Amino acid sequence: MKPNSETKIIVLGGLGEVGKNMYCVMHENAIVIIDAGICFPEGGLLGIDYILPDFTFLKQNQDKIKALLITHGHEDHIGGIPFLLQSVNIPAIYAPNQAKELIALKLQDKNIRYDNLYAYTDETKLKFNKIEVEFFRTTHSIPDSHGISISTPDGCIVTTGDFKFDLTPIGPMADIHKMAELGKKGVDLLISDSTNALNEGMSVSESKVDNALNGIFEKYKTRRIIIATFASNIYRLKHIVETCYKHNRKICVFGRSMENNIEISLKGGYINHKDIIITPEEANDLKPGEVTILCTGSQGEPLAALSRIADGAHKQIKLRPDDIVVFSSSPIPGNALSIGRTINKLYLQGVKVFTNTSFSDIHTSGHANIEELKLMIRLLMPKYLMPFHGDYRMLKNHANIGIECGIPKENTFVLKNGDVLSLKNHVITLSSPIVANDIYVDGNRLGEINGAVLRDRKIMASDGILVVIANIDIKKRELLIKPNITTRGFILINENEAVIRKLESIAANAINEKLADPTSNFNDIKNQITSDLFSYVYETTGRKPIILPIILDVKRVHQ
Repeated sequence: MKPNSETKIIVLGGLGEVGKNMYCVMHENAIVIIDAGICFPEGGLLGIDYILPDFTFLKQNQDKIKALLITHGHEDHIGGIPFLLQSVNIPAIYAPNQAKELIALKLQDKNIRYDNLYAYTDETKLKFNKIEVEFFRTTHSIPDSHGISISTPDGCIVTTGDFKFDLTPIGPMADIHKMAELGKKGVDLLISDSTNALNEGMSVSESKVDNALNGIFEKYKTRRIIIATFASNIYRLKHIVETCYKHNRKICVFGRSMENNIEISLKGGYINHKDIIITPEEANDLKPGEVTILCTGSQGEPLAALSRIADGAHKQIKLRPDDIVVFSSSPIPGNALSIGRTINKLYLQGVKVFTNTSFSDIHTSGHANIEELKLMIRLLMPKYLMPFHGDYRMLKNHANIGIECGIPKENTFVLKNGDVLSLKNHVITLSSPIVANDIYVDGNRLGEINGAVLRDRKIMASDGILVVIANIDIKKRELLIKPNITTRGFILINENEAVIRKLESIAANAINEKLADPTSNFNDIKNQITSDLFSYVYETTGRKPIILPIILDVKRVHQ
């Protein structure tokens, strides 16, 4: 994109999905990036740890990048930062305090030194060439959540970040007055959170959850309570701590992410009563009614603390029949089965389990329902609406909500990753898209896993792998010994000796056939082995394993 007077909004992630949030605003020779999140893989992505946005556009325009702006500290908004910093030069990162501490810890874990990480507040104003930035406080499930207003000579863009409207929140109120002021000044484009765009009404207030949890503590005063919730839901952690303090209970924390978030929240003053946090050893010396265990595993993750407790595999905590287990969370789509398995294991051990139902509000979302989305639109009065952060049906329904609130249909944009909007003289049009593929992370390796590798993993998972190792003397064009056949996930060698001998014979014939041709090379030999074995294997077993020929050039040693 050549520099010109118009403003571009480039979406790198967060559309058609819940997670991987990242987009940019570019005006002339200045780019500001908003968020850099990750997405967690679903079942089909074997061995993949995270999915990242495509950084190609940023690499191509690296000299224009002025800053990365962070709305709040959840993984789907900050999880990609370590990988981004290893790929692209980012002059500065501006984040609210809680997010700043989480980012610093994340970079420390990855041994990445970065000296340009700054905290902002809702009073902070930034300017990058002709791009002016200010922030406004929102309510979400983590402290220091903000929306961002970005002004350029072509108009004003406001992004909400993740938000809800809670009139009785655990933390500070959202700055509704500042939102209304921005609306009066004039908002051209609203980029708004769509996660709960399918949910009617208003979301449940966090204080109502507080009341429900308090009721459980009142009823089961003499029993040990185990609470599993999202480690990133700081306000939930805050009122769990407050409730424990009120009921004279100590808290024992399990799960690394939970421990990190508690530590940062205590340090930042978001959570008080540090003195009631105790060690597992101290917890074992107290009566059941004096202890609450706070742990990860609300989504049934196999390695999380609650799953190991339910399995009886946790080294420090063993379930007691009179324990109370509270799932202070709702299932993330795709996790219902794993949560169900964990709950069944808990019931088998005789404990009582509470989950979030219409009769017990022990969880509420940090995202806006339909009526709250309408309120945001009414406060900011945008000319154009771009729903963000959600799959297609969420985005589409959010666009319809905007139309109900008076935004013309042609002024709503249901986009996909890679799409680009052009804002010029307060008018927005679609521009030419860019490439914005998913980038897979396997371990700490970034972008090395492509579609072909994932296809191979799926084949190995379903049909296995067949390895052929052959020793030849290429100079004499001679196969030295019969090929060795090894399989994994295909057939058991001990129970299929006749098949293995046949495979050895086919491989040997393929090798000798190619060695007889003086023009053939290693690749020709491998291709012949693969072709001949594949035909036999498929006809015999109906399966299609990956066939991996390994040819070793070994010279005979003459004595």
